[in-house]
Amino acid sequence: MFPLARQYLELTKPRVVALIVFTAIIGMFLAVPGMVPWRPLVFGTLGIWLAAASAAAINHLIDQRIDRLMSRTAHRPLPSGALTARQVLVFAVVLGVASMAILVALVNPLTAALTFASLIGYAIVYTAWLKRATPQNIVIGGAAGAAPPLLGWAAVTNQVHPYALLLFLIIFVWTPPHFWALAIFRREDYARACVPMLPVAYGVEYTRWHVLLYTVLLVVASVLPYLTGMCGLFYLGGALVLGAGFLYYAAVLLRPPNERFALSVFHYSIVYLMALFAFLLVDHYIDTPPLTQPLWQWRRLT
Repeated sequence: MFPLARQYLELTKPRVVALIVFTAIIGMFLAVPGMVPWRPLVFGTLGIWLAAASAAAINHLIDQRIDRLMSRTAHRPLPSGALTARQVLVFAVVLGVASMAILVALVNPLTAALTFASLIGYAIVYTAWLKRATPQNIVIGGAAGAAPPLLGWAAVTNQVHPYALLLFLIIFVWTPPHFWALAIFRREDYARACVPMLPVAYGVEYTRWHVLLYTVLLVVASVLPYLTGMCGLFYLGGALVLGAGFLYYAAVLLRPPNERFALSVFHYSIVYLMALFAFLLVDHYIDTPPLTQPLWQWRRLT
């Protein structure tokens, strides 16, 4: 029983989903000045988690042929034969239906609609089409993975706020350098599976430069919450320190000391995103006003 439960748990990609849920919860807290009401916090988190888990299971189902060819994924429940495709499909559908039911009935229809769009975007548009269609797959498909803080914000306020879109932008720009670092390290796996990831289609050197360029864009995007008045100096300091660390890793990646350094960049990118959103949360509850007028007020003054 327990070994079977572990197989189903692996279908949900728990570590990936944990990061998704974490950023969604931060979005909830940033949406209100005080404590998040318990109802959207509990049921919004549960609904978003179930949807992300459902999308992950669908990803396992669609990618089972690729997974058999890649050493990183050959142990997964479907390639290893631990679960059948029918079991995985039923599991994914149950999770998805439960997610939508909870979000519609106990949160709000807007969050349900946005969450469903994200589920389809990742599980179908990215996994079934973009992943195999273009080397820019992770750039275009990153929109689905960038949605969680927007979903969390909508769960609390029932609206799409410009500040929530800033959080979306940060994760959207973060996704390519994060995933391309892993793709560099696993490029032989992707080549064997005929997946046109950037280092497979254009080479490692080309991808390294793209990691650096997108990291520069990420640092710029990470400053926008401060420039727009969303956050104060505490966040700005944290964002700049974390950004400097990411730039260091991206620059060293151009001439890495060894093959495993790309994996170090990948791991740092995860720490970066978690820490950046932690700085957002702490800054939200301490008094660190911006030194300058928010950008949206400059128009009034001029």
